[in-house]
Amino acid sequence: MKKRFLYRAFLILFVAASAFMLIGITNRSNKDGHVYSELLPRKASLAYTAEWAVTKNNVEVLIRKIKETSSNMKSLLALTALYIQEARITGNLNYYNEAALKCITTILEKDPKNFEALTFKSTILLSQHRFADGLIVAAQAQQLYPYNAYVYGLLVDGYVESGKYREAIEAADKMISIRPDSRSYSRIAYLREIHGDIPGAIEAMNMAVDAGAAGEENTEWCRVQLGKLFEKIGNIDEAKMHYTIAVNNRQNYPYALAGLARIATEEKDYTKALGLYQQADSLIPDHLFKEGIADVYNLTGQSERAKEVVKEILNDMKNFSAAGEDKVGQNEDHEMAHAYMGVNDYEKALEFALLEHNRRPANIEVNETVAMVYYGKAEYTMALPYIETALKTNCKNPELLGHAGLIYAKSGNKAKARMFLNSALKNNPVMSQSLKNECEQMMESLN
Repeated sequence: MKKRFLYRAFLILFVAASAFMLIGITNRSNKDGHVYSELLPRKASLAYTAEWAVTKNNVEVLIRKIKETSSNMKSLLALTALYIQEARITGNLNYYNEAALKCITTILEKDPKNFEALTFKSTILLSQHRFADGLIVAAQAQQLYPYNAYVYGLLVDGYVESGKYREAIEAADKMISIRPDSRSYSRIAYLREIHGDIPGAIEAMNMAVDAGAAGEENTEWCRVQLGKLFEKIGNIDEAKMHYTIAVNNRQNYPYALAGLARIATEEKDYTKALGLYQQADSLIPDHLFKEGIADVYNLTGQSERAKEVVKEILNDMKNFSAAGEDKVGQNEDHEMAHAYMGVNDYEKALEFALLEHNRRPANIEVNETVAMVYYGKAEYTMALPYIETALKTNCKNPELLGHAGLIYAKSGNKAKARMFLNSALKNNPVMSQSLKNECEQMMESLN
């Protein structure tokens, strides 16, 4: 099962929403006591960009300055920003989060009210899915600088993930009133989307794209999100156009490649789709790419190969989860629930889904996940309260509507089932083919 939203901390961490981090890499600072950490080599074509050469040079200069003066706050902050950006570009969140936190800790030990360090710390906590902790730090920063747009972006992220949607809207309004830019427009777009206003979301995301510089990762990420919005209303041509522009502006941009792969799957060009998913998977570790590969294998009758891929996803998640058992680092309970659903182990999926629900009981995406686990267990009455909570913002995401229609159908509410299934299938949106088939079959059985 795919997560619908890649919303991870819009400021710098909406890359690799459910990425698998590299395990077993030792941070240099742990070896020799230095604050700084070396850059990891980039994978495949990402290693041959002009941007990578600039990044390496900038890091070398900053490390040299820090070696000369370990208390150089300005250099430590700049290095932290580069670590966070590199995490976003490469998907190596575990390594670079550790590297960034090392710098941040050093700064805050000397200056506990350093605004930039606090905002970086909040950003990393949010990216690790430690949303309550991230909100606390963001609130501390907001108290220090109540007219800074960046900190309101962090509040938006934390409130959304915590299911506090009214507070998120208020923070987004404050953010855009201070600084209307791609970061604030993209948040407005997302909030409109989850409240059922997809045309309004498209308008805001267009503004986010226009506010950025073509080719920059932030801009092309927004362009990919714009393409996804067009997928939801079945406008394949517009979606394909935006993914093509993104991949042309930023060579081999994995999320644009994955977008083109989804379109190729929808057009039943499975050879092309598989190649694009595999190309994206070779660049950044993200389980969504592997899920796409498994989908293509299933659609082409290669069920055994599909099973191997979903098992690989689960094994990767188990390895990562074991590496973070102390819960100080990344929390992946929600992703673990999806990984177990992928292999039809609904008992384990429920265990992880409820752990996440206990942490974030008001988040609509978490509630949808719990509902779908109960649906997989054929416990349809148990699924109802969770899917109803997932629908509380009036979100019009086709997969959410499809899940709701199936649950209502199995629960005996044919009127609601027809309403949601009709809405899910309206305009022939791009969505999981297996889910679309199940929805269509359920509609026929209700007639």
